[in-house]
Amino acid sequence: MYVLTQSVNNYFPRSRHLAGLIVVLIGSLFCLWLNTSVNTWTNGRIVGLSSLTLAILIGMILGNTVYTNFAERLNEGVCFAKGQILRLAIMFYGFKLTVTQVASVGMPAVMTDALVLTSTFLLTYWIGSKLLKVDKQTVLLIGSGASICGAAAVIAADPIVKAEAHKVTIAVATVVVFGTVAMLLYPFLYHLGWLQPWLSAQQYGVYTGSTIHEVAQVVVAGNAVSPEVGDTAVVTKMIRVMMLAPFLLVLSFALTKGCSENGENASFMSRIKEVKVPWFAFIFIAIVLLHTWVPMTASFERSMVMLDDVLLTMAMFALGLTTHLSAIKQAGVKPLILGTIMFAWLIIGGGFINIGISLIG
Repeated sequence: MYVLTQSVNNYFPRSRHLAGLIVVLIGSLFCLWLNTSVNTWTNGRIVGLSSLTLAILIGMILGNTVYTNFAERLNEGVCFAKGQILRLAIMFYGFKLTVTQVASVGMPAVMTDALVLTSTFLLTYWIGSKLLKVDKQTVLLIGSGASICGAAAVIAADPIVKAEAHKVTIAVATVVVFGTVAMLLYPFLYHLGWLQPWLSAQQYGVYTGSTIHEVAQVVVAGNAVSPEVGDTAVVTKMIRVMMLAPFLLVLSFALTKGCSENGENASFMSRIKEVKVPWFAFIFIAIVLLHTWVPMTASFERSMVMLDDVLLTMAMFALGLTTHLSAIKQAGVKPLILGTIMFAWLIIGGGFINIGISLIG
């Protein structure tokens, strides 16, 4: 009970956090406003832009210029946003999902998502660590983002991976760059007629939802064909998002030590005891279930989704503030090469998985 109370208390900011949190909140609200305004000013012609992308970019610009003069005073609040605020954002992400969404697309979409997630993550880890020799933390974060739900998965995996800020930024960058390219490429290939011999319109929706990185990018790519295809794409993507919690638990188990103190192989149960359970991920699942089965007013749902958008944007803005360009330069081009390879895998390998499942179904 004491441990639980301490964990809950950690989510209440102290006076030393307030200055940094106020700066991060103002920055996130500006990014949300700017994202909406840019879409209005351009009549939606700048597609795929999101408040999360703006937050990390603007945060990085400030973090490498004026923020350095105030970092000592603001750092504790900024780190609180990267940690506790981030976990809250992942929990509240559950208000965007329902279990009934799974039923609307059926088991083929669930199977496709599971196969794409598993194969993408394992392939990323093998290529990144064995062939390209990229550091383990960056590989795990890039694999998380490509496999599940882009930037949200990267920052959700970070508390388990415990990576440095610049490695998180690199992983997010691969999601933003290649997800944006995919968002524009998929509809182009479909309208050229290259995908129709293999996938029907609805199967294209599943293909889009199971292989494109970000939810916003999936919305654009799916609706470029039709609203119905867009709905299928988004639901398929949301199923991938719901796989985040079990993925984090497996990742936590995989990162525990495989040997006991005397050097012998640890038993399964002893390793289970070492697992740092990502309990925030299970609260995320609990909120999904509540959102599915407990009646909620539309205004309450909108408020919770809006709150989650603010919290996620705060976490990304804080991440940008603490990311130094010199650290990114030291990472080299290998993470970008890894992101490129996985982008190709999602298009080609993910395509074959979709075709195979559609033939079985």
